[in-house]
Amino acid sequence: MRPINNRRTILKGIGAAIAAPAILRHTKAYAANPVIRVGHVSPRTGPLAGFAEADDFVLKGIQAAFAGGVENNGKKYDIEIISKDSQSNPNRAAEVAADLILGDEVDIIVAASTPDTTNPVADQAEVNEVPCITTDCPWQPYFFGRNGNPAEGFEYTYHFFWGLEDVIASFLDLWNVDGVAKSVAGLFPNDADGNAWGDAELGLPKPLAADGYSLVDPGRYQPLTDDFSSYISAFKENNCEIVTGNMIPPDFATFWSQAAQQNFAPKIVTIGKALLFPSVIESLGDRGDGLTSEIWWSPNHPFSSSLTGDSAKALSAGYSKETGRPWTQPIGFKHALFEVVKDVVSRAEDLEDPAAIVSAISSTKMSTIVGDVDWSKGPVKNVTKTPLVAGQWQRSDAGMELVVTANANAPQIPVGGELKLLG
Repeated sequence: MRPINNRRTILKGIGAAIAAPAILRHTKAYAANPVIRVGHVSPRTGPLAGFAEADDFVLKGIQAAFAGGVENNGKKYDIEIISKDSQSNPNRAAEVAADLILGDEVDIIVAASTPDTTNPVADQAEVNEVPCITTDCPWQPYFFGRNGNPAEGFEYTYHFFWGLEDVIASFLDLWNVDGVAKSVAGLFPNDADGNAWGDAELGLPKPLAADGYSLVDPGRYQPLTDDFSSYISAFKENNCEIVTGNMIPPDFATFWSQAAQQNFAPKIVTIGKALLFPSVIESLGDRGDGLTSEIWWSPNHPFSSSLTGDSAKALSAGYSKETGRPWTQPIGFKHALFEVVKDVVSRAEDLEDPAAIVSAISSTKMSTIVGDVDWSKGPVKNVTKTPLVAGQWQRSDAGMELVVTANANAPQIPVGGELKLLG
């Protein structure tokens, strides 16, 4: 749509390899309207693929919503979405982001699903001066993981999601039940998420200690390890009755299997990332019943789409009807990314100017299907927060359901049941 900025003629930070072709490309063959290109990066394959399970459904709905174009200053613009797979690999995420920026010349780039995706994409956008919006990653691993300075922030890259302070508060609310010792087992991988969650200053240790919990943290484990024996021994020795941390699904499956083999039977298991998805819980069989996690979005969240008017319940029901699969949390946030895109495109003073698009992003104040998005509220420049609750996978006549059991920090999201202890 615009000439390539000189700073975008050289691939920065990685080799100039050509990325794989886009897996989704939608545009009119002979568009009468000018076109805004939106790049989308997501982990379609690899250990983070659960985050992208609903991508096809979400993008199909977004294309339908954009079919009539988006009006800006009296002119209609068509939206072309070019989606590429990060393969759950940070280096690959950077590569495809650079290809979207330098090869496809996207006007805006969006990404979601853990710092392994959001950070390399945002870094490529920042260095190449392309407006970027990301989500599905706690804000601290996103911001500080990119060496962000709260006094300065970033120029081109913006993020909406909750933070570690919110997940910690939700976990403490979830664990506030009688009959459970305040001895917590910590499982933190040696990656951006694990290092942030286990950080002595910004992570779980201080707030847990302040609330009377002791945290047993044997140190960082390498992702895709095949042996948690030393960790389990330490947890048993310290009589841990709660397990927490942030793990990819294969790592949790390995740990949980070995915990059973070694007779480690905690009363509450609350793990971020790994326990978000129905497919993971199903793979664990009976051992999935009663596991707990944070809940970013659910059919019972009292929000609606600014694009389609659909409620959270309607969007999740639409996914289940079309795919035959249970709803999954990233549906809401993937949809919300494009709600923000539409709002920004409609308000930008000059869609030929990246700085004008950035100005429209920074001034966003809107309600989405995941809650309000308003970058004027902080907690730091370039970041705005969405509400968070916590809950438990519980078996019902309809199968395994993720039930909100703790909402003290977001009372507008209704509780659906009570926490049941394991064992």
